Amino acid sequence: MNPIEIITGLLGVTTLLAVIARRLRLSYPILLVVTGLFIGWIPGLPPVILSPDVVFLVFLPPLLYSAAWQIDNRELKLYSRSVSFLAVGLVLFTSTVVALVSYMFIPGFSLSQGYLLGAIIAPPDAVAASSVTKGLNIPKRITTILEGESLVNDATSLIIYRYGLVAILTSQFVLWQAGLQFIGIALTSLALGLAIGWVMARVHQAINKDTVTNTAITLLIPYGSYLIAEELHISGVLVVVTVGLFLSARSGEIFTYQSRLQTNSVWAVVVFLLNGLVFILIGLQLPTIVSELNGYTLPQAVTYALLISAVAIVCRIVWVFPGAYLPRWLSRRIREREQKPSWQQIAVLGWAGMRGVVSLAGALALPITMPNGQSFPGRDLILFITFGVILCTLVLQGLTLPVLIDELNVRETIDEKLEERQLRRKMAQQAITHLEANHSAGSVHDDVLSYVKNAYELRINELNGMLRAQNTSERPAELYQQSVRLQLELLSVERTVLIEQRKDSLLDDEILRKMEQELDLEAARLSLVQPIE
Repeated sequence: MNPIEIITGLLGVTTLLAVIARRLRLSYPILLVVTGLFIGWIPGLPPVILSPDVVFLVFLPPLLYSAAWQIDNRELKLYSRSVSFLAVGLVLFTSTVVALVSYMFIPGFSLSQGYLLGAIIAPPDAVAASSVTKGLNIPKRITTILEGESLVNDATSLIIYRYGLVAILTSQFVLWQAGLQFIGIALTSLALGLAIGWVMARVHQAINKDTVTNTAITLLIPYGSYLIAEELHISGVLVVVTVGLFLSARSGEIFTYQSRLQTNSVWAVVVFLLNGLVFILIGLQLPTIVSELNGYTLPQAVTYALLISAVAIVCRIVWVFPGAYLPRWLSRRIREREQKPSWQQIAVLGWAGMRGVVSLAGALALPITMPNGQSFPGRDLILFITFGVILCTLVLQGLTLPVLIDELNVRETIDEKLEERQLRRKMAQQAITHLEANHSAGSVHDDVLSYVKNAYELRINELNGMLRAQNTSERPAELYQQSVRLQLELLSVERTVLIEQRKDSLLDDEILRKMEQELDLEAARLSLVQPIE
């Protein structure tokens, strides 16, 4: 069976499992990893080995770039302190505690090996957390902090990983030098990311009407940025994230609506396939990892994996509560600027620490031999423990996180939707003001003006009803929604005409596709203004 057949088969299985996961209301990364475990043990199947170079180059850049585009820049800036505490502080804390526990409880494990293991398993996986919390209607604050943390913690852990690896390979490590190099790499990576982002923004603006080329460039940017950074020996992760954040904040200026529609559609498919493939590949690694486990019995290795998994989970819980409340106690400015989080929200944040692809890639990337030709110390065990931590956190925390959210009643409140409704009303009111100021003197036909103005007035009435219902028992106005439902119904009628024309082959297919796209876009626009539950 050649690699193309294997990848095609895995993509098919991934798509099928994603459908099953949605029907079962289960996080699809969990189902994919578990299914990969079972597939990997089927007799006669060739071993599927996941190369770290493939993960770091093929999977990581586009997934990080996409995550940077999806995150709310304003919210990220607002909660930057919390994100930094997790993305930098928690990674350092977890690495240190894992190093000490490994050194004390795993025979023959040095502190350097422990720090290396800690750096590998410290960063939670963004995809797993977001897929578990998706659709659970949890507060935006939690999702922003989780997504923001995952954008930066990979860079932090990989930099620590680099220094831990150097310490083992060379037996030389100077803390203050490593600290200065850490800061230097971070600042240089940020500067390069901003420079690439500035250049690519100009490129996008120059060809903003060429939707196909624009979409292709968005696919090339994360790979190009990552490769440039790696050639300069700085953090490719941090560069890709910086470019993504820079461009996403300016997407309204550099893309036309056609480019945005096409780019979003393409990226949705790409991210879905990459996420699915990488999680099922994680599950497929276990047979190979177990077969290479030398010097330790399987029960010993399982014990160590469970121990380190518990340490990783506890470290996060121990860190998030002081990290959330101590700065508030020490700083009046923080108390005035930020709303106090509830302990329930902090508990959910602490439990959402599922590990994933970056951890496995880091373990797989460990060299097999030392410069002197000897085997890399503890490589097999580090790889097994890493897989154990991924499996424990992904399955245990992933399956119980929705239950915890329900039990603690951590849901988005009505007040948190107020901003969206007020913005929608402001936009509609400004549109009517523009109509009255510029199109009331016969510049357009009265019937056209009346039709357009009535549509906006219905929208305002509906939003006003929603806003009044925030604090009263008044039922929100439904006229605008009736209008939307009626228009969607009529679009469906129009679509039947297209279907009949296509069956009868009465018109050129290109014309039919064009009309179909127009109906799809209008239906998508109307669907976006359905009631906010």
